[in-house]
Amino acid sequence: MTRGHGPTVRRRRLASELRRLREKAALTIDEVGEKLECSASKISRIETGHVGVTPRDARDLLELYGVHGDEQEALVQLAREARKRGWWHAYNEVFTGAFVGLEADASSLRAFQALLVPGLLQTERYAHAVIRAMRPGAEDSEIERRVAARMERQRLLRDPNPPQYWAVIDEAVLHRVVGSREVMAEQLTQMCEISRLPHVTIQVVPFTAGAHPGMEGPFLILGFPEKADPDVVYVDSTNNGFYLELETDVHRYSLMFDHLRAAALKPDDSIEVIAGAARRFAK
Repeated sequence: MTRGHGPTVRRRRLASELRRLREKAALTIDEVGEKLECSASKISRIETGHVGVTPRDARDLLELYGVHGDEQEALVQLAREARKRGWWHAYNEVFTGAFVGLEADASSLRAFQALLVPGLLQTERYAHAVIRAMRPGAEDSEIERRVAARMERQRLLRDPNPPQYWAVIDEAVLHRVVGSREVMAEQLTQMCEISRLPHVTIQVVPFTAGAHPGMEGPFLILGFPEKADPDVVYVDSTNNGFYLELETDVHRYSLMFDHLRAAALKPDDSIEVIAGAARRFAK
């Protein structure tokens, strides 16, 4: 797979371009809705990427904005490609937002976690224990479905053309027993193995570092290869997450990540610490 060329990124790119063209045509969202006899909320949701746009709708919008010929055809084709279904559509009940589609298309992923192992690095048993703890009222079938979806996501790191993945975790992650000591030993050993991949870097922020920028909570910075697709920050939470796309927000989180990397142990030293924790749990 070529990074940055999946349906989610294409939808995001098309939404941004349609918004730019509407503004260039000096039309408000309300005016567009009135002229095309549809609701203003539909136009707004198209421009924010919350809903897809059909090739027919794209053509109607572009005609209204005075875009014709090759430029129109290229954007209508983009609309067609944005409607293709990725593997994650099979897990629609698990992945309710655009996160996994963006993750699948990213050329770089910079993750910080303070309390648990990042999702792309979790073993099946660790993931099961985490998801069970976070959803105590869920049926067993739902837990299994979510675990299966998480395992499917992890194929990304074994892709022939994988993203550059850099994870920073707090040392607390190495001490909190999730599942059992056996599960922790297996999990930390796997992290050491994954760290050997040339495109993966893992660092640990030690307790001795004191206060650090990540104490506010976990986040992920997704980078894309095309200038037309600016970086985005995904801020995680128990029930849902939200995206930050403003350049100032992305810059702020990028700076936070740089400070976390600086506060963390060097990659080789981090892996030694993780391996040591794995040995302790294995006793």
